[in-house]
Amino acid sequence: MTQNIRTSSLLLYKHSWRARLWSLSTPPPGGIRLLSNHSAPQSRTFGWCTSTQPSSSQLINQDRTDAEQVKSILIVNKLRTKPVIDTIDSFLDHLRTRYPKVKAFHEDRPDIPHGVEVWRPGQGAEKIDLVITLGGDGTILHASSLFKVGAVPPVLSFSMGTLGFLLPFHVDDFSKALESVFQGKTTVLYRMRLSCAFSDKDGNSIGNEGEDWQVMNEVALHRGSSPHLNTVDAFVDGQHLTEAVSDGLIVSTPTGSTAYSLSAGGPIVHPSLSALVLTPICPRSLSFRPLVFPASSSITLRVGDRSRAPAGVSMDGQASHILNPGELVTVRSSLYPIPCINRSSISDPAFDVHGEGVSPGKEDDWVRDINNLLQYNATFRSKALLRHSRT
Repeated sequence: MTQNIRTSSLLLYKHSWRARLWSLSTPPPGGIRLLSNHSAPQSRTFGWCTSTQPSSSQLINQDRTDAEQVKSILIVNKLRTKPVIDTIDSFLDHLRTRYPKVKAFHEDRPDIPHGVEVWRPGQGAEKIDLVITLGGDGTILHASSLFKVGAVPPVLSFSMGTLGFLLPFHVDDFSKALESVFQGKTTVLYRMRLSCAFSDKDGNSIGNEGEDWQVMNEVALHRGSSPHLNTVDAFVDGQHLTEAVSDGLIVSTPTGSTAYSLSAGGPIVHPSLSALVLTPICPRSLSFRPLVFPASSSITLRVGDRSRAPAGVSMDGQASHILNPGELVTVRSSLYPIPCINRSSISDPAFDVHGEGVSPGKEDDWVRDINNLLQYNATFRSKALLRHSRT
C-alpha cells in the first residue's frame, strides 16, 4: 500500500512538473503571479496560497493588491557582519513602517536581530508566508534546508555574497522588491529539489528518523579523506546502470547543475526543466560521461562490497553521512520544490537602477546570469568587446 501511494505521488508530480511556472487560482498575499504552459489542471498548496495550472498560459491579473494575507516573514541571513547588520536594521524599520501587521521571524541563533521573534523548524513550527534571504547562494541553500518536511514558502532573495547566481535582487532594492511582490508584479520559478533516503545493506533506514532529506543543489557521494577510489554501484529505477570506480558520483538538480556538477564536467541544465543529473567525479574510465534522467527516475548509489574504504555523503555542501560497503542512498525528485521570486518579472522599467541588461520583464534571469556571472562562452575577443562596451 505504501509503495502504491508513493508511485501515485511521483506520477502526479511528474505530470505537474511539465509546466515551468504555475498560475495562482486564488490571489496570494500581494498577488504574486505565476506562469503556466500546460493545459491540465493540477494544484499545490504552499503556505498562504494554492497554485494551479489552468488552460491559459498568460499571466493572471490579480484583483487584490493588498498584503493582508502576508502575516509572517522569515529572515535568513549570512553571518552578521557590519553590512549585514545595517541592512537587516533598515529592512526591519521599513517593514514596521510600511507593513506593521507583518510578523518578522528569525531562526534561533546567537546573533538574532533585535525586535524579531524566534522561529524553529520542524513539526509544530510557526507558519511562514514569505522567506527573505540576505547573503549569497549558500544562504538560499540554508533556507531550503530549514524546510525539510512539507512545502516551502516563496523565497525573495537579496544578494550580499560573492557569486549570487541564485540571487535575483540587489540588496539596495529591497523596498521596491517588497512593494512589487505585494502589488502582484512578480512571478515565481519552482526550483526542483531532491529527496534522499539512506539504507543499510539489509534495507533498513539509516538516520533522520525515517524522514527523507530535502536537497536543493546536489547529493555527492565521495571518497572523502581516503586515498583510494570508491567503487559504487549505480542503479536507475532498480536497474543496474554501472559499477563506478572514481572519486565519487554527484546527483544534482537543474539548479545544482551550475555548482559542483559543473566543476566535475557536468552539463548546464535550465532550472525550469525537471531532471536528475548524474555526474562522475574523476572516473577511472574515460568513457564514463554525465547522464541526464527524467524527474520520474529514482537513482540509487550503493557502496560496492569491493570498495576499499567507506564513502562520505555531502548534501548541498554539508557533510551528512558515512556509508560503509553495502550501504546506499536513494535519490528521487522531491514533491516539494522551492519557489523563487524572479527579478525579471518586475514590470516597472525604473526598477533596474543598476543598469544591467535589458529592462525587467524582458529577459530570462538564468540567461542573464550564465552570461554575466559564469561568462558563458566568453572568448578572448568577446571579453575585449565587453570591456570596450563598458567604457
